[in-house]
Amino acid sequence: MFQQILDPIAGSLVISALCAALPLVLLFVLLGVFKVKAPVAALAGLALSLVLAIVGWQMPVNQALSATAAGMFYGLFPILWILVNALWIYRLTVATPWFEVLGRTIRSISNDLRILSILIAFCFGALLESLAGFGAPVAISAAMLMAAGMKPLKSAVVSLLANTAPVAFGAMAAPIIALNGVTGLPLQDLSSMAGRQTPFIALIVSLLLVFIVDGRRGVKQTWPVALVAGVAFGVAQFVTSNYFAVELTDVVAAVVTVAAVLLMLKVWQPKEIVGVEGAVEGAPEAARATAAVAAGSRAGGSAAGASTAGAGSAAAVPGVGITVPTDNSRPEPRQIWMAIAPYLIIIAVFSVAQLPFVKTWLSQVGSVTFAWPGLDITDSAGKPIAATKFKLDHLKATGTLLLFSGLLTMVLYKVTASQGLRIYRDTLVQLRWTIVTVTAVLGLSFVMNLSGQTTTLGFALASAGGFFAILSPLIGWIGVALTGSDTSSNSLFGQMQATAAEQTGLSPVLMAASNSSAGVMGKMLSLQNLAVAAAAVGLDGAEGTLFRKLIGWSLGLLALITVLIFLQSTPVLGWMVP
Repeated sequence: MFQQILDPIAGSLVISALCAALPLVLLFVLLGVFKVKAPVAALAGLALSLVLAIVGWQMPVNQALSATAAGMFYGLFPILWILVNALWIYRLTVATPWFEVLGRTIRSISNDLRILSILIAFCFGALLESLAGFGAPVAISAAMLMAAGMKPLKSAVVSLLANTAPVAFGAMAAPIIALNGVTGLPLQDLSSMAGRQTPFIALIVSLLLVFIVDGRRGVKQTWPVALVAGVAFGVAQFVTSNYFAVELTDVVAAVVTVAAVLLMLKVWQPKEIVGVEGAVEGAPEAARATAAVAAGSRAGGSAAGASTAGAGSAAAVPGVGITVPTDNSRPEPRQIWMAIAPYLIIIAVFSVAQLPFVKTWLSQVGSVTFAWPGLDITDSAGKPIAATKFKLDHLKATGTLLLFSGLLTMVLYKVTASQGLRIYRDTLVQLRWTIVTVTAVLGLSFVMNLSGQTTTLGFALASAGGFFAILSPLIGWIGVALTGSDTSSNSLFGQMQATAAEQTGLSPVLMAASNSSAGVMGKMLSLQNLAVAAAAVGLDGAEGTLFRKLIGWSLGLLALITVLIFLQSTPVLGWMVP
């Protein structure tokens, strides 16, 4: 039996907390300052956390190694299981001419990469986050942006930044439900509070996306549609989380935002269009393109498709018996449906899996709960640590549902079994270093959590008294940056946030919800999410570059929501607390 110790270093909580932070500091410094490759940085952080756990926190060697193995297993399943299958689906589409059609289909909505960043990364990414989460939205959104003509690195940055506002209610509100489970606070109160914080982030993120794509010109020319997207998402998120089902918050918000943006584009277009490789078209060209798209839509696309089907080059679709244009002409309606079919399949599969009777059946026949061998741990109060038990949902897991979606895609695209297996093998080869990175960082996370290092760090921050309202968001940010999951961060720090709030005279609902709302700003810096994005765009080893490009935005957004949360803890905005 190993019991965690809060202050093992010199009997001081502060000194112990400083030591506990060293693996995280080492990880970020190696990535951001010394530009060390992600696998090396992750392994170095893991090694240091093991030394601290054994020497400093007095964790038995066998339990420390077992904790490492548990974390690595969690990295493989469910996280890498999701990533591998999401990228496999993407590579399946790339192997057929339908991927080119997807690019032209996306550009038929708008040729402007700034607007596409909102539609794909912000709107569609939010929908994927609501259904799947765990890196799938980043991987798929980045791939779609590349199909539209955006450069790989920028596609990764845009997708990571967009994956913030929806995360607090992602995976059918799993983070909020987890928060309710560990704190015992009313689910509706937690949902309402988070829904009164994250909408403000949506307003900012939509504008940041167009800035990243096209700088100040992008904001100046496209702020109306960016503002419409942010307001629509924020209002829908607020209304759904406060007055309807918390599980559907992001689904409703994403659908409403798509509708609002498309309606906006019917009556408004930017003065210029920023396309592939930064090419700029003037207003006359933009107007003609918009008119052509509108005309094609009104005619059902048949006439437009017929007139353009023979233009430019064409490629044969294996087993289909038709040719698909590979230029930038508007595809025929049937071709559009075929191009977007993999993503419609994903949405359909995940939606069916969320039906109550299907979800119950999948849980009954495809769920195994077991204690991880070699772990016998209690917290500092002598209570058993829940993280030593695993629930293996092998049938309803996101990765499994993505695998099933991929098999359906193979059938639809008439990809042979040998082709599918070869593409799957190539996907694993592409992800070999990503696998090392993710398993190492999850090993680091589990060692820190189970040895008590993370708890020490959290309680040290919570000892700040009334100043805790400012530090509370930072705790959530650290939790998500470390684990890559808002759900995990809430499970780890949720109860501590509520307890610290009661001790300092603050609202437990406010501080617990803040852990979730502010924590999402750390998701874009989480090493496993950086690895997912880098792998999705084919830039293996670019995690450090992505980290340096995103850390400023992450900290800036954290500062803004910290100000909001602090004001909500005072009479200024205290009326917003349920």
